[in-house]
Amino acid sequence: MLLPATFTPLWTQAPETSPPGHWFVVHAGAILVSAGEAEAPRLPRLDPGQRLPVVVSGAHGIGRLGGTACWAAEAVTRDTPPGLAFEPVRRLFDRLPDDLVAIAGRAVQVVDFHRTHRYCGACATATKSAEGARARACPRCGEVFYPRLAPAVMALVVRETAAGRELLLARGTRFPSPVYSALAGFVEPSESLEEGVRREVLEEVGVQVGRLRYFGSEAWPFPHSLMIGFLADYAAGEIVCQPDEIADAQWFPPHRLPSLPHRLSLARRLIEHAVAEADGPSA
Repeated sequence: MLLPATFTPLWTQAPETSPPGHWFVVHAGAILVSAGEAEAPRLPRLDPGQRLPVVVSGAHGIGRLGGTACWAAEAVTRDTPPGLAFEPVRRLFDRLPDDLVAIAGRAVQVVDFHRTHRYCGACATATKSAEGARARACPRCGEVFYPRLAPAVMALVVRETAAGRELLLARGTRFPSPVYSALAGFVEPSESLEEGVRREVLEEVGVQVGRLRYFGSEAWPFPHSLMIGFLADYAAGEIVCQPDEIADAQWFPPHRLPSLPHRLSLARRLIEHAVAEADGPSA
């Protein structure tokens, strides 16, 4: 998910009260929204002097959307008053505006970082929010902890045939059926992005790739990934699916694509780019 152009990421000292702005209240990775069936869900947005409808701890400033401040906070419990409920971010796709969904992903990660780094991993002392940075510091041994992201590579393998371009798409064993996507996996220690692409494609479908072309990247907060996408030219090999990872993989022509990932995902944009490229004069 891409943050909106009107969003300015900022680090802001946690407020002592509940200041005005958009509030992304988080509990166990879910976001507090209105729960009425007759209308689209809405985030709590406070005016001056208002209070949040649930008890929170550890509020953090995460940026500004246009001229409106955005705050993230952890709810103490999952209990909510009537008309409000906690919803996983994925369930808010197409229900909240895209810009708010993207910021919600940022809020979940910020809250989870502070929740999981309350104590120093070196000496077990309680940590504190660091001054002037998105970090937590240990007052005893001086260790400083920053939010961690897991880099993951995504590869859309393409080949040119006598009938035209084909895309190698796969359905993971944990995918919602019948969605097919590009291949992806986490980068291993001491591995470059390019090496990760080649290894993942070979492991998951038994195919070797040649030229790689960088496409783009995005934050994917499920839970803490940074997705880096590539177009990969097919080189050799027949499809052999890795049984515990891939339920099915096939070559698809652009005019006969299966169900694809959500439009907010890097995978969807990568696939649509490859289709448009095939239709263009340079294909």
